[in-house]
Amino acid sequence: MIGTAAMTDPQLVRDAARAYPARVVVAVDARDGFVTTQGWAEASTVSIAELAARFEDAGVAAVLFTDVGRDGLMKGVNVAASAALADRTRIPVIVSGGAASLADIDAVKAAQAHCTGTLDGVIVGRAIYDGRIDLAQALARAA
Repeated sequence: MIGTAAMTDPQLVRDAARAYPARVVVAVDARDGFVTTQGWAEASTVSIAELAARFEDAGVAAVLFTDVGRDGLMKGVNVAASAALADRTRIPVIVSGGAASLADIDAVKAAQAHCTGTLDGVIVGRAIYDGRIDLAQALARAA
């Protein structure tokens, strides 16, 4: 998984994707639709879709999109922004940031039905630790 370096050293992503085909994920952290770097400390003027587009021909496995305004807050994932990103890139999108319940998995699955791109998964970190999501139920729901 490559985050900030995707902005600062895009050739690193390309080299890694060539060396490890379909095993490199570009982690895109964003606030209000624009990429943040350095642990969310620095805002950029590069949109999420713009960064993803830079790697469409690189052979990356996925884009992990985290809405940093929701991450860890249990507000629910940003389905609309995730689906919009999936519609604008050929790279599968993994949704991250804010998953609070099984309803978030359902919402992403429902959005996939209307996307031209691919929503490939949902990160559900804190919700599992807090006991709000049962991992077995989440896996069954996502299947």
